[in-house]
Amino acid sequence: QVQLVESGGGLVQAGSSLRLSCAASGNTFSSYVMGWFRQAPGKEREFVAVTSWSGGTTYYADSVKGRFTISRDNAKNTVYLQMNSLKPEDTAVYYCAARQTFTITKIRSSYEYDYWGQGTQVTVSS
Repeated sequence: QVQLVESGGGLVQAGSSLRLSCAASGNTFSSYVMGWFRQAPGKEREFVAVTSWSGGTTYYADSVKGRFTISRDNAKNTVYLQMNSLKPEDTAVYYCAARQTFTITKIRSSYEYDYWGQGTQVTVSS
C-alpha cells in the first residue's frame, strides 16, 4: 500500500509555470506506475500524464503535450508535474495516483488506479 500527498498548487496568471509534487510513503515507490489526473468543477476526472516505474516511458494528454512534463525521483519517493505556459483551462484540482502495472490500455483511465492523493488546487487566471 502507498499513501500519496500532493503539493505545489496555487493561483497563477496565464503563461506562468508551476511544479507539482507528489510524495509517496513506504519503500516500494519504484514498483508503482505514477499518473497525474485533474478534475475541473462540473467535469469528470481526466488523465494528464503517466510515467513508468523508472521514468523511462511517459505519456501525456494531447491538451498538455509540449507544456507539461512528468518526472520521478525514486530515491525521494516523489513524482513531479512541471507545468509551463499555463492556460485558464488548466484550472482544476490535480491528483496523483498509483498503480502497479503499466498496461497501455489502462494507464489513461482513472478507474484503473488503486491509490490516490487528496489533490492540490491549480487556478490559472487570464
